[in-house]
Amino acid sequence: MKKVCVITGASNAFCAEFAREMSKNGYAVALLDTNESEAQAVADEICAYGGLAKAYQVDVLSRESIINVHKTVLAELGKCTVLINGVGGNSTYATTTNEHFEYGDDKRNDLLTFFNLNESGFDFVFDLNVKGVLIPTQIFALDMIGEKGCSIINISSVNAEVPNTKTPAYSSAKAAVSNFTQWLAVYFAKEDIRVNAIAPGFFSTEKNKDILWNQDGTPTERTEKILAATPMGRLGEPSELLGALKFLVDPIAASFVTGIVISVDGGFSAYSGV
Repeated sequence: MKKVCVITGASNAFCAEFAREMSKNGYAVALLDTNESEAQAVADEICAYGGLAKAYQVDVLSRESIINVHKTVLAELGKCTVLINGVGGNSTYATTTNEHFEYGDDKRNDLLTFFNLNESGFDFVFDLNVKGVLIPTQIFALDMIGEKGCSIINISSVNAEVPNTKTPAYSSAKAAVSNFTQWLAVYFAKEDIRVNAIAPGFFSTEKNKDILWNQDGTPTERTEKILAATPMGRLGEPSELLGALKFLVDPIAASFVTGIVISVDGGFSAYSGV
């Protein structure tokens, strides 16, 4: 069977690395993203060194959109053998201004507190992170029925286990992703479709650099807290997720591995702070 890897959220830093790695390991890669031009840039890079990759515009929260792109991927690349559910993210509308409750917060409207968090923002974060795994899996896992060596990789977060301050929706949604990964692993176990997740810690990427670093290159106050809570004392690089990915998708090395979440976090989830 031809090896085909489908990646959602394919233009983000993590998934672009995943796409390059899967291509180097002999997979044709379908890069699914809302921003087709950014996904196309990754596809062009892969094709430039002899790989096979195609970009597709898609809305992971639209079943019709996923069904349509699935038909196109089938026709152009073949059946999906590895699905990487890389879509995810947070919203400022579901993020509190302060880390802790302060007296009077329940009466304030000039900043975001727990009491006035935007419900639609909360819904968006849950939909993107949870339904963004559900719907693509429902469609692309159909390709895996009756085949050998297939697997699904979800992207959780260390925040699923240790929730971030300020991001109740994102942390809760990623906890749901980890739990859903286990549920799917059991559901598909007898069909020999393995389902696992990678839980990144804190990584420095182009999109989050303004949150992590001051203009002079020094860490922000929040980054200093992250570094203090990370035993390895630094942030990760997207390429450092590839070891976990290569292991989990390997049908021989990980043949009896399903339902696990691998943390790649420099020790963050193991450190109690003392």
